[in-house]
Formats: sequence, C-alpha cells, structure tokens
Amino acid sequence: MLSQRSRLVDVANGALPALWKARLLERPVLDADWICERARQETGLSDFGGDWFRGPLDVLVEALREESSLNELGRYGAIGQLKKVLRDRLYAERRFAEHPEIEQRKLDRPVIVVGPMRSGTTRLHRLLAADSRFAHMRFFETICPVPTPGFQRGGKDRRWLTAATLHKAVRMFNPNMANIHPTGPFEPEEELGLLVRSIWGMKHEAQWHVPSYGRWSEEQDATPAYEYMARLLRLLGWARGDDDTRPWVLKTPQHMLDLPALLKVFPDARLIFIHREPEAVVGSSCSLVWNQMIIHSNSVDPHEIGREWLRKTDLQIKRMRRARLQIPESQRIDLRYEDMDSDWRSVMHRVYEFLDMDIEPAIPNMALYHDGAEQEMHRHPHRYALPGFGLDAEEVGEQFRSYTEAFELGEPARSRPRSGESFDFSEGASPALAPADDWKPVKAASGAGRG
Repeated sequence: MLSQRSRLVDVANGALPALWKARLLERPVLDADWICERARQETGLSDFGGDWFRGPLDVLVEALREESSLNELGRYGAIGQLKKVLRDRLYAERRFAEHPEIEQRKLDRPVIVVGPMRSGTTRLHRLLAADSRFAHMRFFETICPVPTPGFQRGGKDRRWLTAATLHKAVRMFNPNMANIHPTGPFEPEEELGLLVRSIWGMKHEAQWHVPSYGRWSEEQDATPAYEYMARLLRLLGWARGDDDTRPWVLKTPQHMLDLPALLKVFPDARLIFIHREPEAVVGSSCSLVWNQMIIHSNSVDPHEIGREWLRKTDLQIKRMRRARLQIPESQRIDLRYEDMDSDWRSVMHRVYEFLDMDIEPAIPNMALYHDGAEQEMHRHPHRYALPGFGLDAEEVGEQFRSYTEAFELGEPARSRPRSGESFDFSEGASPALAPADDWKPVKAASGAGRG
C-alpha cells in the first residue's frame, strides 16, 4: 500500500475556494506576469537582479498550468512559493545595492558533496557540517535565504520562525516527510533553495508533475543559476557576520546534472562523490516524490513517477560520470554508501586525508550527530519498495550495471539497507507505511497501478 497524506489536505481543498469567494484571501492567478507584478507590489521594489530567471519561470508556470493537475492547496502553495522566491530576489538586490561589500566576500575552496538523490548525501554533509571549521547552511536559510526588511547585522533574525511554520505545515499535510528527510530550522541543509531563487532545479520536478519543465531545463546552461547561488551565499555569510576564510561545505543532488556550471563558478571546489546501489536510489527517490506530489495533486500516478525517476536517476549518473572525467584526481574523492553505513569513522578519515585536515577536533561533534540521527531513524524508519512504482529490481540493476561495476557497489538487489531504512525489492512488495487514522488514500490517475 502506498503511503498517504493527511486529511488536512482535503480540508484545505474545501476551505480555500470559500475563502477566495468571500475575498478573505486573494484568488491566485497562475500566470508568470501576474506573479512578478504581485511580488513588485508587495515589496515596492522592481529590480530582480537580471532577467535570466524569466526563462525557467515561464516554462515552469506553463507546465504547472497544463500538466500538474494541481488541487486547490497545490495551486495556492505553488503561486505562494513563486511569489516568495521573487520577493527574495527583490530584497536581495536592495541589500546588494546598499552594501556593495557583500559581493567582495570570498568563496574559496568549498567542499561539495555530489551524489544522486537519496544516496546518503545528507548524512555525509551533516557529518562535515559538524566541524566548526566549515561554514554550512541551515534549514531556515535555504527556505528564507534573504534577510527580511529591517534586519540589522548582529540583531535578532526572525527568519527561522517562518521556516519553522512552513516545515510544520508540510509535516501536517503529510507526516511521512518527517521520516524521509528529518530536519528542523537550525539543522544543516543543502543549498537547493538558493538555486530555486533562479527557478532552477529538480526540486520543482520532485514536488509537482511538470515533465516539460524538466526536459527543458536539462537542455539549458545552468551557469546563471549557479552564479546567483554564489551571490546568495555571500549574502548569507555577510548577514551572519561570518569570517569569509572558512570554506563552505555544500551539497545538493542537482549538482549531478550541472557539474560543468558548478565548476565554472567554483573552479577550486573539492568534490566528494558518494555512490549508492541504484535500486535503493531509485526506490527512495520515487517515495520522496510520491509523498510530495500527493499534497499538491489529487491525481498522482505512481508508475509514472517510477518511469520518470528511473530516467532522471540514469541521467544524473550519466552526466556525473561524463563530467567527472574532466576533473583532476587531486580535486575529487569517491565514497560508497555501504562503507559509510558500516564504518563512517574510517570513511571520514579518508575524507579528511583528501582535504589535508586533521579530523580529530571534529570527531566528538560528528559522533554526536551520527548517534542522534541513527536513533531517530530507528524510531521513524523510511519504508519504500520498487514494485509499487511499477519497477522491477533486476531490470533496474541491469540498466545501471556499468555504474555499479565501475564503483564496485556489489550485488545491488542484496545490499543491506541503512539502519532505520527499510526497502523491499521483491515482486509484489509495496511502499508500505501503516497509515495513521487520519490518513486518506489519494486516488491514482486512470490506469495507474497501486502497490
């Protein structure tokens, strides 16, 4: 049985039209020009910092309108997210204009974790973030990367309250998300939210059914989005009052598709590649996508998710392998998920030798994070299975055979799941999470298979 969303989604879908009709909430319009104009009106500002973002915005809005089958909550949320992104761009440009020193800040030699979705990048990133010699983003900063009006360096920063509210809302609409990606306002988090400020990245495809946006973006040069990401990193460091000689530790699976752009903007980056059996990567990715899409749409096809994220995982790996050949060996290291799972200390010693750093000062905080994360995953495991998404483990394994052999990932279908994670590759298995009393099944699209 596929995991289900909360009944609160249905309550919201019923309430929003009434609120719009009573004019207690403005009825949102799924139109790129309307969204841009509302962002200008709400901020009183007009400079978005260039217009490259309009290309992705126009394509995404069209896909949302024509392909996504958004329900009322999904429509309201999508337009709200896009307006917030554009307001952030407007506020960011005002900060840059008022404080030109921001753009002079250094971003030297970042350490960047690169791996497919659901390959252990979060665990590796958070182990590194436990080392105070690195700078890292926090969850509230990826949700709200731009200081709010009136913010003064050294003063109170209320952005975490906004992020906490949004995080709580997502968990209420689908409690499973807490198991798939545990986090909190001050937890280390990836920089995907900075790329989203250019309307860029797989985040949109993992949240909404927008295949035309995905195909279009795969053919574009992502360099402008990464350049803007670097500007926002400088703004974040400035707002904190950080020493800009500390290297950032970064990660997001989007880098798998965009390594040339990443290295154009961060040419001295040190890259840590992590590799996991594709069966687990694909199954976990499908589960993540399913659990997000069912909040925003009442008609979600799990088999279509399976086909698309099998293709997307294949594309991530192929692009990574091709780009990796152009990266000097002195600038990269390769790790395996299963080694991280069995002996994380040994793996991290290898990482610190690669970085030419002493690991000992970081070990206590790393162990503290690791032990807490393991306990949390045992309490709230993430369960999923390939067949519920119309996929066969042996066929998936065969499709990625050259990758598993190149990185010695072992016998994929027999790989041991990470502690706190349960997946089943067998025929007839389904992504099972025993539904709570307040969950309600989501109707699959016509012809869709159920696990």
